[in-house]
Amino acid sequence: MNLDICPKSIKKAIRFIKQDASIEQLEEIKKIVNYAIKRRTTSLQQKNRNLIL
Repeated sequence: MNLDICPKSIKKAIRFIKQDASIEQLEEIKKIVNYAIKRRTTSLQQKNRNLIL
């Protein structure tokens, strides 16, 4: 994955995950990111369905 196209906040988060995060922090980050991705995916799918109808 090319991090050059990502926002600065994502680059900082990835650096934190790679260098400083504890196991507990990694688990919490994983939950938060998975939840956000799931919500966004659902939202986009609903928008696409509405456009088709």
